[in-house]
Amino acid sequence: MYLISETTKEEREAIVRESLGNIEASCDGCMSGLAEMYQDYIDGKRELREINMEFNARYVKGEDMPGRERCVYGK
Repeated sequence: MYLISETTKEEREAIVRESLGNIEASCDGCMSGLAEMYQDYIDGKRELREINMEFNARYVKGEDMPGRERCVYGK
């Protein structure tokens, strides 16, 4: 684990860059959003675990989404 207290800003930038690969997002722009998501970690404001937990919490199960019903045949 790469804790803020155990790394420098330069090391955190390298960790994010290596983890994401093409951080410049020259391919299709998708990586720039991910790079921005980890800026708080790079700046020493929030740990990676906290950022990842927040990101994962945004997913909603399909059955919980409005307009999506469970399959009645499987019951």
